[in-house]
Amino acid sequence: MSDVNLLEAKIRTEFGKGAARRTRRAGNVPAVLYGHQSDPQHLSLDALSFAAILRQHGTNAVLNLNIEGKKQLALTKSVVVHPIHRYIEHADLLIVQRGEAVTAEVPITLVGEAGPGTLVTQEVTTVSVSAEALNIPESLEVSIAGAEPGTQITQGAVALPKGVTLVGDPELLLVNIVEARATAEPEPEAAEGEAAE
Repeated sequence: MSDVNLLEAKIRTEFGKGAARRTRRAGNVPAVLYGHQSDPQHLSLDALSFAAILRQHGTNAVLNLNIEGKKQLALTKSVVVHPIHRYIEHADLLIVQRGEAVTAEVPITLVGEAGPGTLVTQEVTTVSVSAEALNIPESLEVSIAGAEPGTQITQGAVALPKGVTLVGDPELLLVNIVEARATAEPEPEAAEGEAAE
């Protein structure tokens, strides 16, 4: 397990916007590591390696940081991406330990196709769960295959892997399936029919 998501990190001694820009120009991501009553550590992560881990394991990736020779497990808590150029501007990391339960937002993926004549609205795109730090699911699947109008899927209906528990309201609506109403087209036809008479 020690080599999975291994990421080299250096301690940053300069702070502020100018320092962050210099860090990014050097091909790194400015990050802050915090948690477990320790003082926040300002780090510099290799941008390409960090982005590759997030692509492969999602935004809840657990990182094996090598902070100038010292090993530390960390959970990716938040990532700020530049809105236009799409590079990672900043990351917040949370210190975790093996066996420790953490809370994370896990993306919901809809699978299957709802029944004919339906309109599917996904009200919420993530679910908050508690899981052991190394067993956070990358995503959770919700099947809407053949769902009829009037079907509503709540947080509590999502199947969770063993060891993963829901955090929050089980009645929160995730997916709402209603009848698709095609009212835009018939009206002009009716108007044409009236004109013909």
